[in-house]
Amino acid sequence: MSGVETGDAKQRLRRKGHHKASSTNILSNFILGSQDGLVNVLGILLGLTAATSDLRLIFVAAFAALGAESISMGAVGYTSTLARRKQYLKAVRSESEEMRETPKLETDEVREIFRGWGYRGEMLERATKAIVGNPKAWLAFMMSYELNIEPVSESEARNSFLVVLSSTVFGSFVPLIPYFFTGGGLVASALGSVILSGGLLFFIGYYEARTTVGSLWRSGLQMAAIGLTAGVAGFLIGHFVGALP
Repeated sequence: MSGVETGDAKQRLRRKGHHKASSTNILSNFILGSQDGLVNVLGILLGLTAATSDLRLIFVAAFAALGAESISMGAVGYTSTLARRKQYLKAVRSESEEMRETPKLETDEVREIFRGWGYRGEMLERATKAIVGNPKAWLAFMMSYELNIEPVSESEARNSFLVVLSSTVFGSFVPLIPYFFTGGGLVASALGSVILSGGLLFFIGYYEARTTVGSLWRSGLQMAAIGLTAGVAGFLIGHFVGALP
């Protein structure tokens, strides 16, 4: 293989690994934001519908929740990603020190990992020597297979903020849609909100299973059941609190 071909192969591997990690993070952040926003606003809408007939009050409460929840969830996505990055960098420093100060012990740990994968004899020693002979590969190997920590870049924190914030806005807005068409009354709007929200939750769970692993229908129904249960809780609280003198 020529040097050009080797360089191209390395670039493809880097792009492939980066694309896979980015796609996974985007999906998890989208599910986090959209589910949280939808469930939160749905519970508020159903609770207020059970407690009052004032549509203006319902909109004020729902949009206030939408704004506050979106900013809050975006901040959570940002700070949690930064925390993971700090944890990773701390682990890198600690592991690098151990590799310098106790190389024999760290080499034995590499050997044990390969032994757990089924390597034996001369093949085990060659694989261990190949990793230990390259400090950069050695460190990456220990981070991935001893500590099970993935690298986190600075840009991931910004991306998490944007994805979580925008998906929370999207999820929060969905239950509101039927309330813009209240010709059939607030009860009909609430029913429409439940149906629309349940459908979206099912789709999110279905898509998650399709892009990862698991039963498509089970994942979709589970996601819908969790979200709608929270909505029902909001309705019951609104109903009983609204009935108080």
